[in-house]
Amino acid sequence: MNVYFYTDMEGISGIDTAEMVESDSPSREYTRQRLMVDVNAAIDGAFAGGADKVYVWDGHGSGVNFIEGELDTRAIQIPLRNINPDELAYIDAFMLVGTHAMSGTQNAFLDHTQTSIHFHDYYINGRRYGEIGQYAVYAGYFDIPVVMLTGDEAACHEARMFLGDVAVAPVKYAVERNKAILYDIDKTSETIRNAAIAGMQKIYKIKPHKPIFPIEVKIKFNRADYCDSWCPQFNFERIDARTARKIVHKLTKFHDLLY
Repeated sequence: MNVYFYTDMEGISGIDTAEMVESDSPSREYTRQRLMVDVNAAIDGAFAGGADKVYVWDGHGSGVNFIEGELDTRAIQIPLRNINPDELAYIDAFMLVGTHAMSGTQNAFLDHTQTSIHFHDYYINGRRYGEIGQYAVYAGYFDIPVVMLTGDEAACHEARMFLGDVAVAPVKYAVERNKAILYDIDKTSETIRNAAIAGMQKIYKIKPHKPIFPIEVKIKFNRADYCDSWCPQFNFERIDARTARKIVHKLTKFHDLLY
């Protein structure tokens, strides 16, 4: 069985303030170290659960967060945007590491959808989605289930709201948007590894998340001028001052859900 990991940074263990995730933070190297700990724990769990191959995408920001030489050597690092539908035919499950809840989620650490500056809400067929749901839609389009997720408690709750009995590994909980209480980092690696093992056992039990295509993607922006520039650039239809929509007939890459 082959597994694809998407990684983010807001939902990893050991990170409890907004500043720690910023690219120019004094804590940047510590944050990257915690990312590698979580990712490698998940990779180890996937192999322990029966994975034959594990592919990993460094998905936070511009994708330069992994520490060179520290990724589990059994895993293959490959950008998601470079996977085509033919290659996805050989993927049996997605796992998500370090995720965060969608924008507007109460009691969630660093909640946002793509960008907290530009996007206010994102919808597919009238239902509000965040990045967790988006990846489930992308995987589901190719009949691939999302079977495991790590993040804060709000992200884990969101995953189960969309995906049902997905395996989750909560590593902290938010006391406000920019502050979290951490779970013991000496134990979170085991929690993540065990969730990945459990996720492998759910591959044929969890149904892929499949909204009916064609889908209507609708984005509500924080300001009208963001909508001004988005619509002509990405061929969206303007609905009102801050809202744009687009009909998506098929997916060939993840970013078809956005652009």
